[in-house]
Amino acid sequence: MTALAEGAILAAFLAFCRIGACLMIMPGLSSVRVPVQVRLFTAVAVTMALLTFLWDRIFPFVDGTRPAVMVPMIVSELLVGGLIGALTRLYMEAMRFIGTAIAMLMGFNSMGGTAIEEADPQGPLAALISLSALLLLFVFDFHLEVIRALVASYSIAPVNVFFNPQSALIDVADTVSESFFLVLRLGSPFIAYAILVNLTIGFVNKLTPQIPIYFISLPFVIAGGLILFYFAFSTMLSLFADGFLGMTLAR
Repeated sequence: MTALAEGAILAAFLAFCRIGACLMIMPGLSSVRVPVQVRLFTAVAVTMALLTFLWDRIFPFVDGTRPAVMVPMIVSELLVGGLIGALTRLYMEAMRFIGTAIAMLMGFNSMGGTAIEEADPQGPLAALISLSALLLLFVFDFHLEVIRALVASYSIAPVNVFFNPQSALIDVADTVSESFFLVLRLGSPFIAYAILVNLTIGFVNKLTPQIPIYFISLPFVIAGGLILFYFAFSTMLSLFADGFLGMTLAR
């Protein structure tokens, strides 16, 4: 095997490490509903498609005769790709959190069942919110934003520079802060609804202690929450997609 062919294989493998680690963790493609073969072939196809554009950023630093350099480089590529995938997953986990919280605030937090896109059990309302948000992100080319972030990452974290844990922790903390503040704003109507309704029910229960107001009012609380959810759901998903795009552009 010639030196050029060996360098090309190593360059493709390094690109696959970063891209494959990202696709392995990012929401959607990392779902248990997607077969492993599909994920593998998708990562290989994306790697081959992007290698042409990333050739000048990877190939000059490849040296197969120096394992002491290549092994840390492979580890660094895996960590960088995993970080990019984890940042997108944190954004979706924030939406799953607020979906579960909304169901609880409405009094509709039934026992968790089999989730659609994840292996962890979820309530029906939380599963509806998280799956709808994920589908909307893919409709708005969420996967293309991830690929764009992968290409841009070679300028921020070059192949010849080892993974920076401090910078990674800063990115994770910023993403968690921004995403959870966003979903708290999206869920604020339901938080206000739960506070007002439960406060009112508490006052009425104090006035008429002989009647179990809480059990009588539970169907009306759920009905009011579902009506609020009906009118707020589309706007909430739209603002969620806009918030993801704004966070991506800010990065």
